[in-house]
Amino acid sequence: MSALPLSGVKILDLTRVLAGPLSGQMLGDLGAEVIKIERPGTGDEARAFGPPYLTDPEGKENNNSSFYLCANRNKKSVTVNIAQSEGQEIVRGLARDVDVFMENYKVGDLKRYGLEYESIKKINPRIIYCSVTGFGQTGPYAARAGYDAIFQAMGGLMSVTGHMDGEPGAGPMKVGTSVVDYMTGMNISIGVLSALYHRKVNGGAGQHIDICLLDTVIASLSHHFQIYLVSGKSPPRRGTWGNGGMPAGVFRCADGELMLVVGNDGQFARTCAVLGAPELAANPRFLKNKDRVINDKELMAILAKLFARNTVNHWLDKMEDPGIPCGPVNDFARVFADPHVQERGMWVKVKHKFEPELSLIRNALTFSETPITEYRAPPLLGENTLEVLSSKLGYDETKIEDLKKQGVV
Repeated sequence: MSALPLSGVKILDLTRVLAGPLSGQMLGDLGAEVIKIERPGTGDEARAFGPPYLTDPEGKENNNSSFYLCANRNKKSVTVNIAQSEGQEIVRGLARDVDVFMENYKVGDLKRYGLEYESIKKINPRIIYCSVTGFGQTGPYAARAGYDAIFQAMGGLMSVTGHMDGEPGAGPMKVGTSVVDYMTGMNISIGVLSALYHRKVNGGAGQHIDICLLDTVIASLSHHFQIYLVSGKSPPRRGTWGNGGMPAGVFRCADGELMLVVGNDGQFARTCAVLGAPELAANPRFLKNKDRVINDKELMAILAKLFARNTVNHWLDKMEDPGIPCGPVNDFARVFADPHVQERGMWVKVKHKFEPELSLIRNALTFSETPITEYRAPPLLGENTLEVLSSKLGYDETKIEDLKKQGVV
């Protein structure tokens, strides 16, 4: 079996909360050595984002929240107080021998400690330095702080999410998960990998990567923003209804909900046949997709009555052979009970000091030659401080203990 794709790549990760840590985890899954720098005593702020938390062997809660656990496997945790000069020297020492330096501090914060790009570049000219912020390194909002929901709002995502105008509960709505953080984490990974490739294959230099959540959410709105750029009109909220093929939306069945997305005229004709109403496909009001979009309310009302006549599984079975795209609206328990999800192995068991079989979501990438097989549990706060400082910087136990007493590590 071949080595993992990023074996030999060394990353110093000063990111916290979610977007940056998710990227560090992705890169760690792919074989990179990721050293996570955390504040002594409290660590990554994500450790406090609970409940729930893991409980220690004595049954006590601690700082291993589910929020932290989701984004920090395959890393080593080293505690360093970068506000102290000795701590700054530790970070600089580690930065001399890494390929990537990742951070998500406010713009200008790390310059106070001599840890900004220009300072790190002087000691490691080949460094790929990735800065992750809410608003980017430039612009009038650069100094502002922000979290995922702020960018869902400011970037336009909330304006196209939620019930349609005129329906009960209409108005802008946040997406349930921290989707902007996750997409930003993916962009960080793409940026880092691209810079590594450029440096290695193209003979390029190291560089500074500027990635922010606001840019990410705007870019992610894709066809929604293109509608605005073409027409000058902002797309309306459509609830669960689609924005391309029609019909598309959630239909209430006799025992639950089903999501249907019809992408072309052939699929629409087959859907009508399955529902026992083949004449709908020949109706001039619904003949072509543009007709169905214009008359969407009438069409969706008709289909709602048809779906309500039977169960979710009945319709799923009927639509399988004709190849009609649909699926049940699952809660989390049903997701993990799904035989396809089980076959794909979308969660893994890892050995954690507080939990012998801790369940984690696996990396979504599947390689034929370099499969991801090693999943190490998210580390306890400072779990690897002694190991890293002794192996990387030559510190002995006495020096490390002295630094602990001073609050440096």
